[in-house]
Amino acid sequence: MAAPKILLVDDVKLFIELEKSFLTHSDVSVLTAEDGEEALEIVRRERPDLVFLDIHMPKLNGVACCTAIKSDPDLLFIPVIMVTTAGHEEEIELCNKAGCDDYLTKPVERKAFLEKARAYLPNIERREPRVQLQTPALFRDGKGVCAAAVADISSGGIYLTTDYPVTQNDAMELAFFLPNSEVGLIDIKGRVAWLNSGKSRKKWDMPVGFGVEYTSISDDARQAIQEMIDSSEQEE
Repeated sequence: MAAPKILLVDDVKLFIELEKSFLTHSDVSVLTAEDGEEALEIVRRERPDLVFLDIHMPKLNGVACCTAIKSDPDLLFIPVIMVTTAGHEEEIELCNKAGCDDYLTKPVERKAFLEKARAYLPNIERREPRVQLQTPALFRDGKGVCAAAVADISSGGIYLTTDYPVTQNDAMELAFFLPNSEVGLIDIKGRVAWLNSGKSRKKWDMPVGFGVEYTSISDDARQAIQEMIDSSEQEE
């Protein structure tokens, strides 16, 4: 059976590459388009199983593209998830009028993206391969700078060993060196995704600390982390 097709549509290449990285470990075929006209052509030709469609694009915006899809009896069955600007309620209203099946807001986070996708395609893999990594790290939040140790890492997040008090969704910046990598110092912006200390302790087989989900990471850093993970999997 052929892998399901997912069409990612955005005129900003960075956002397309980010969404593609979320799907790295899912058994799907990824298609991309950079404007609404191109997206509509691909939808008509390829009949994707799911479309992530940005609202602001040249030539044909997302609302007009979604309206065209949902107005076509041969295409209206294709799920369309619109990507809107956070806090712009009028955009969500426009998307609903266009007939979209669901919506996401930017900045798009991995967990939310995959949960939306999995609602339509069970092939979507939400878990990411993680590898153990023992290296020191520094992180900074609104209270100051603190030292920690990296326990494991994936292409979407990192686990820090520390008893420093944080709360879920706290934003932070962190930096560490990736062993045996030419990238050098890796700087990442992230948010606290889950806690593993005190009453919030979830995994007793892991040291006290917390997991961080990346919200901003350079292409070079993400590639270096992925190469390390791929190398570790091959060794196993």
